[in-house]
Amino acid sequence: MRELTEQEIVRREKVEKIRETRNPYPDRYEVTHTLEEASHLEDGTSDVSVAGRIVFLRKMGKMSFLKLRDIDGDLQVSIKIDLIGEDEYSFFKSNIDVGDFIGASGEIFTTHTGEKTLRASTITFLGKALRPLPEKFHGLQDPELCYRQRYVDMIMNEETRHRFKIRMKFIKELRTYLDQLNYYEIETPILNNKASGATARPFIAHHNALDLDVYLRIAPETYMKRAVVAGMPKVYEIARCFRNEGMDATHLQDFTMIECYQAYFNYEDNMKLIQNLLQTIIQKVFGTLTIHVGDKDIDMSGDWPKISFRELILKYANIDIQEYNTKEKLLAKIQEEKISLESDTPIENLGFGNLVDYLYKKVARPHIIEPIYLTEHPTSLSPLARSNDLNSEITDRFQLVVNGAEIVNGFSELVDPQEQEKRLKEQAALKEAGDEEAMDMDLDYIHAMEYGMPPISGWGMGIDRVIQLLTGSENIKDVVLFPLMRPSDEI
Repeated sequence: MRELTEQEIVRREKVEKIRETRNPYPDRYEVTHTLEEASHLEDGTSDVSVAGRIVFLRKMGKMSFLKLRDIDGDLQVSIKIDLIGEDEYSFFKSNIDVGDFIGASGEIFTTHTGEKTLRASTITFLGKALRPLPEKFHGLQDPELCYRQRYVDMIMNEETRHRFKIRMKFIKELRTYLDQLNYYEIETPILNNKASGATARPFIAHHNALDLDVYLRIAPETYMKRAVVAGMPKVYEIARCFRNEGMDATHLQDFTMIECYQAYFNYEDNMKLIQNLLQTIIQKVFGTLTIHVGDKDIDMSGDWPKISFRELILKYANIDIQEYNTKEKLLAKIQEEKISLESDTPIENLGFGNLVDYLYKKVARPHIIEPIYLTEHPTSLSPLARSNDLNSEITDRFQLVVNGAEIVNGFSELVDPQEQEKRLKEQAALKEAGDEEAMDMDLDYIHAMEYGMPPISGWGMGIDRVIQLLTGSENIKDVVLFPLMRPSDEI
């Protein structure tokens, strides 16, 4: 059991003292303005009631100042003994600390230093903090502590608050854009009988009531397309997804993505949609299409070029995947060139498509800074995508890549149930041979397809990753409010 610090002991004693005259944790307080709204009111505005956490406190003889904070802003409050009364001022000086919550009512004025301030006529105690906040000039700077104690990180660090406000505004504008195009927002299952919708290693759980193993969804794709079968031509979902794979600065096992499908579209239609969607939202959120990532300025304006897998791998590794067009040939060439690929699955167990993908990620993707559309993915890498009419070895698929990260993945969907069944059988064989990222056979999805599907194109975008890009964050955990961490004994 952790020993309490001296400050924590004192704060607990104050809670008991407060109980003698009032409830230290009251149930409500009537607020007329947010802190941010109050900071823009005209001088002389009266009957203003605000509430927030105290993040700065200067107690003096007959007049004190404090600063209240929430995610949207700060507001200074002045407290004078002749306005709130001797008893309340004595209570305030004896019992209230930085970190506590209070409500304050009064009149707005501007100090001689130019700071909007609430001159309090009443104060109301709203909650005692039993732990002190970090010292204000150092704050919470350790990245791991920021992830573990995001609640403290948000209180202390304006940059963190700003980053999550960008995330929330981005998602709001994303919904607005699609809603205005008459897309339906739907929900699909998180617990699935099959790990389908993407090539990834799943999490497995056990359903006690049905006594069967289930998978946490790796993507909502096949259920989204079932919705199109059901007669919904435009659908999207902002979904939590789970992939039991490696963790690094751009990957998490549980993450948020949006998937979006439209009947009668092809992948080229969706490339135009994505470009317009992202440019519209970025302009609204940031007021510019130039984003700053580290020491780089990335221009998101204009038309984004299309470049094939083959072109990129030829450019950066001098390997032609049309010449080395089987798993065996390509693996031998990779080994000959002494290129080391990083994969949770042994490289020799990967199918041709996944081998191409890992090669591209190793040799080409880190060099991509300005936005491009990566195209012409191998068919075996894209078991749910439509084959190109002129070359059945590649699919009508695209990925938006910016600053070395894949932001959007989309394609013209495979809607031929017989071809889909054939491809899923091939995926099942790859999985049987040891490729843990291959997909399972999903007969229920095939059954839905057999009722008929129109032409469809869909796309998915990692919300966490696009926010990481737009905010120039070094680690994807920086943009996830409460990322999963190993348990700590130091709480």
